[in-house]
Amino acid sequence: MSYDPPRPAGRLLLTPEDKEAPARARRLRGLGLGERTDPALDTFAGCLAEATGAPYAMVNFLDEHRQFFAGLRRPAGGSYRKADGTSPEVGRWLPRDHGFCPHVVVRRKALVLEDVLDYPRFAGNPVVDEFGIRSYLGAPLIDSTGMVLGTVCVADLAPRAWGRTGLETIKSAAADLVVRLERRESDGLGP
Repeated sequence: MSYDPPRPAGRLLLTPEDKEAPARARRLRGLGLGERTDPALDTFAGCLAEATGAPYAMVNFLDEHRQFFAGLRRPAGGSYRKADGTSPEVGRWLPRDHGFCPHVVVRRKALVLEDVLDYPRFAGNPVVDEFGIRSYLGAPLIDSTGMVLGTVCVADLAPRAWGRTGLETIKSAAADLVVRLERRESDGLGP
C-alpha cells in the first residue's frame, strides 16, 4: 500500500499499490479496451443498473494512472447537488486514486460498501465529496490468463444494503462480461 499526499480537504486517502498495472495496460491495449467507449459495454452497464436498481453502473478498465469507464450508465441530468448548487457530471475518466475500483482490482475479489461513511478508509475518497457516492458494489474482471482487467460496479447516492442477491448479481455480471470479452478476442472481432 502507498499513501497519497493529503487531499485538499486535509484527508489522507489510502490507495493500494497495483504492481500489475503495467501488464494490465498492455493486455488492455492488446484487447482494444480502456481507451474508447463501447456501445455494447454501455448497454451492459445499463442492464446492470436495472438489475440492481442502482443509478450508476460502470465497466471500468484501469491502467497505471487512471480509470476509464468504457461502459457507463448514469442518471440523466445528474441527481446530486453539491453545497454550491452544482450537479457534477460523472465522466468517462477518473484518476486511479478516486473511487473504489482500484481496491477491487488489487484485492481480486468483490467489494461491498453499504455506506462508505462507515469505513474511514473509504469515506475520504473524492467520489464521496465530489459526486455524492454513498454506497458501492463491485467485482473484478479476471480473464482466463488470471489478469484483472478492471471491474464491473454499481453505486448509489444513498446507503443501501446490497445483500447476498446484490453480491451474486455483481459477481455473475463480472464472470459473464469476461466470457463476452474473451469471445470477441477469440473471434477476432475486437471490442
